[in-house]
Amino acid sequence: EVQKLNQQLEEKNNEIQQMINQPPYEKEREILRLQKSLAEREKAQATSDVLCRSLADETHQLQRKLASTAEMCQHLAKCLEEKQRKEKGNSDEQITTERSNQVFLLLLYNETSLQALICNLQEENRMLKQKVAHV
Repeated sequence: EVQKLNQQLEEKNNEIQQMINQPPYEKEREILRLQKSLAEREKAQATSDVLCRSLADETHQLQRKLASTAEMCQHLAKCLEEKQRKEKGNSDEQITTERSNQVFLLLLYNETSLQALICNLQEENRMLKQKVAHV
């Protein structure tokens, strides 16, 4: 690694020597080229900074939207759960009401049947009493 660094140092020294040995107009041209390159890099850096800030702002906006959307989803989920619970409660009440009605009808039917049976038994009892009286 030290040899590699020494080699790079030697290459840079050679470049410097070449620049020193160049005529003045070549040096001026190289300085202008380097200044132009520096200006382009600064412009690219400024553009990059603006884009980074813009992306950071957009990221924050999207995070806020995501948070509000998540909050809305939780609210809607709670509302849906309550609605389903109410519907289940209503359906349970409806089932209970229907069962109560069925039991009531069954009792009514049984009561009617019992009344008919009682009437029949009373009629039979009356007929038996008449037979006993006749005998």
